[in-house]
Amino acid sequence: MTTALLSVCALVLTGCSSAGAGNGGIVVTTNILGDVAREIAGDEAEVTVLMKPGADPHSFAISARESAVVEQAGLLVHNGLGLEEGVQRNVDAAVESGVPDLAVAERVDPIRFSGGDSDGEADPHFWTDPRRMRTAVERITDRIVSDVDGVDEQAVRANATAYLAKLDELDEWMTRRFDRIPDDHRTLVTNHHVFGYLAQRYGFTVLGAVIPSGTTLASPSASDLEDLAGTVREAGVPAIFADSTQPDRLANVLADRAGVDVQVRSLFTESLTGPDGGAPTYLAMMRANTDAIVDGLTGA
Repeated sequence: MTTALLSVCALVLTGCSSAGAGNGGIVVTTNILGDVAREIAGDEAEVTVLMKPGADPHSFAISARESAVVEQAGLLVHNGLGLEEGVQRNVDAAVESGVPDLAVAERVDPIRFSGGDSDGEADPHFWTDPRRMRTAVERITDRIVSDVDGVDEQAVRANATAYLAKLDELDEWMTRRFDRIPDDHRTLVTNHHVFGYLAQRYGFTVLGAVIPSGTTLASPSASDLEDLAGTVREAGVPAIFADSTQPDRLANVLADRAGVDVQVRSLFTESLTGPDGGAPTYLAMMRANTDAIVDGLTGA
């Protein structure tokens, strides 16, 4: 009886001491960062990705079981800057309990939104700039090495070096592709403000967004649509880009109100897809989006 009681007490104490102790591998909130973390970790650590393919990072939620996984993470990698609105309380609870975490967007020299409901706020959508993703890889690599037990530092850093080379290649390829777009055609209208970093890196102007906010949870007013329609009409924008995870109804409404022949093109902006969805990896997503933007703005 005494032995059984001691065994129960030992289990309870073990469970309590493991909370926030950082012994459960790498847990990543978004699937974009999850893909990158898996490239870096390779076979050295298990990577659990919370966000399902095709989900909206602003609104996805997790189960009680997944929340427990978060609280046992060896390292919690999250985007930060308010992106993961649906799981922010879970992230906060894990950090408060002592789970080592990395809010990646806060560590890549974030820019701020200009205009709309999010004016002045830090923009979390850094991944549209491969150079900032390069910085993210370096930050994630350092934290995997320092916080995740049992990894081979040399192997992890070799994985990171190989992936950094792919990012450099991607950046060079995107630059060449975007060079096909005349300077006076480098204007973007999207379903919400998501391309600030890409615009800064490759010399685009973000004319406006159907939803004048950095989150898909906001909604435009009739006057917002009318004002943007007038701007689109005046600028002669040939295409409006809508996120593949969001219905394009509002973008189509804007195209109709603009009173000109404006195409609505789909982009993979905030979520990867399944294996057959066109954007199963970060690298594939960026290449697909580049092709879509070039085709949309050159009339291809």
